[in-house]
Amino acid sequence: MYNLLENINKPNDIKNIDKADYRKLAGEIRTCLIKNVSRTGGHLASNLGVVELTMALHLCLDFPKDKLIWDVGHQSYVHKILTGRWRELSTLRQYGGISGFPKLAESESDSFETGHASTSVSAALGYAFASKILNKDEKVFAVIGDGSTSGGLFYEAINNAVSLRSNMVIVLNDNNMSISKNVGGMSKYLTKIRTASQYKNLKSNVETALRKMPYVGEDIIEKIRRSKSSLKHLLIPGMLFEDMGITYIGPIDGHNISEMIEAFGAAMKFNSPVLVHVKTKKGKGYKLAEQNPCFFHGVEPFVIKTGEPRKACKTDCTSYTKVFGDKMCELAQNNDKVVAVCAAMPLGTGLSEYAAKFRSRFFDVGIAEEHAVTFAATLAAGGLTPVVAIYSTFLQRSYDQILHDVCRCGYHVVFALDRSGIVGADGDTHQGAYDISYLSSIPGLTVMAPKNRAEFEAMLEYAVNEFDGPIAVRYPRGEAYEGLPEHAEPIECGKSEIIVNESKLKKGGSRIVIFALGSMVACADEMYPMLKSEGYRVSIVNMRFAKPLDTDIIDKFAEKSDIIVTMEENSVMGGMSENIAAYLQWNGYSDKICIPIALPDAYIEHGSQEILKDKYNLTAAGAVEIIRSKAK
Repeated sequence: MYNLLENINKPNDIKNIDKADYRKLAGEIRTCLIKNVSRTGGHLASNLGVVELTMALHLCLDFPKDKLIWDVGHQSYVHKILTGRWRELSTLRQYGGISGFPKLAESESDSFETGHASTSVSAALGYAFASKILNKDEKVFAVIGDGSTSGGLFYEAINNAVSLRSNMVIVLNDNNMSISKNVGGMSKYLTKIRTASQYKNLKSNVETALRKMPYVGEDIIEKIRRSKSSLKHLLIPGMLFEDMGITYIGPIDGHNISEMIEAFGAAMKFNSPVLVHVKTKKGKGYKLAEQNPCFFHGVEPFVIKTGEPRKACKTDCTSYTKVFGDKMCELAQNNDKVVAVCAAMPLGTGLSEYAAKFRSRFFDVGIAEEHAVTFAATLAAGGLTPVVAIYSTFLQRSYDQILHDVCRCGYHVVFALDRSGIVGADGDTHQGAYDISYLSSIPGLTVMAPKNRAEFEAMLEYAVNEFDGPIAVRYPRGEAYEGLPEHAEPIECGKSEIIVNESKLKKGGSRIVIFALGSMVACADEMYPMLKSEGYRVSIVNMRFAKPLDTDIIDKFAEKSDIIVTMEENSVMGGMSENIAAYLQWNGYSDKICIPIALPDAYIEHGSQEILKDKYNLTAAGAVEIIRSKAK
């Protein structure tokens, strides 16, 4: 199927490809991407857009000696192909296969592991300074998308980069998109640069005319060159990068390999940081992705011809994300103080419909989680009720703002944490495995997790309209659980809900109580008949709150139980399990058998949610096996 790709077996093999075949190689790479991602799922549109850019970089750099750092890293599939991993692309994001992000364990050519936005320039700057100090002969490149330039870390790094007295190249991959449409001042600034052809045209026309003037023409041209900065400021407002001390080259056609090679070659001659502005088209080469780059940014396995998912969701399937979006619309309709804040992901967080209906009460701040939280703090101080919707893995970026700006002052900010727990194929940079741990450590912050769809809606209602103070609701990726509808006690702060109580039964074997949180309540319910069949007297408590803990219910069941099981889809370190274990130890229950069912103190690799939950015993069968082995 592939002719040229067969010759790409290790880093730098692209340099043996004839220039006349570059276009054909780009076509084979796109075919390889579409074929494999359609089967595995993954980030398609962004990778289709950087094919020629990645080829140009590989033609200019020498791997693994030179350092190439991809911001976020979801667009590194082409880099993996060109370093000889294209045959492994069929295992992309699959358990035991290659990662969807740069991975040091996969290749020495992956210089830095990324997964979150706006980090690449900081990382590249560290490499550049290390290279200068150690007198290494290596080139350092960072590739950052225009969407990631809304992150504060980018500006912190740019500010520091001006002190570098050696070369480093920042490639600004400008496709006018992040995940959703770009927002904010930087987006508008780049649009001005994109459209500033009048500067180039004027410069060319003026020089042509002046050269025709005898005697004085060349002198005038030289004076104009010396004052080119002023001319740029006149015709391209801001010239932000040059004002900050970073040499700017561009914009360059990101699908013209020869132009990019020329630009990168020029950039590498400077003894200082240079930014090369490259314009690309997200989804290029696959019409459906070009037409709908948001949908094909991160896509499940799909049919190439139609773009439709290979595995259709059941007609009655509703995700927690959709439930959140619908409930937010309802809450905003009934309460004009409700506002929503997200960080560049209105579609991913389920807020697209809300944004359309309540435009003046919706704020997409771009990839700037820290700003989102402090901004929400003063929205609350100003009398509004902000709901901050950010994925669990990204909210951890704003830990200081949650602690310092929101919770210390007690502002009523609601945090909606989508994708908590096992996320799956995006791997260790995206698992929501730590939010209970990092949020429970903050004084004054209440943390909830629903067992099912109805309880999730009730918790959102409670958090927005009844609670007064900082509060977080964590919920998993995927289909909303509809089970246990008969259990619907009103939400009360720090109070749990009893699902099964057999602590008073006289007959049977050992008494066991399961304190389960969020998604693990359904798992505990599934465990009930399995444990009963082994002779246990089983009680199940839906904890509802990771903080504050319902110590009354813990005391009540701990006194009457022989075995205490805690269940949560979070790291065991600092999570509900550890906090309950500490409470039991400190309050005279050290004679009890305590068994935590939780994720280990580790980074969780990529793989499907089903495979990972099975591996880490977050299933009924796995949990019962742990209880069986530890309760002997």
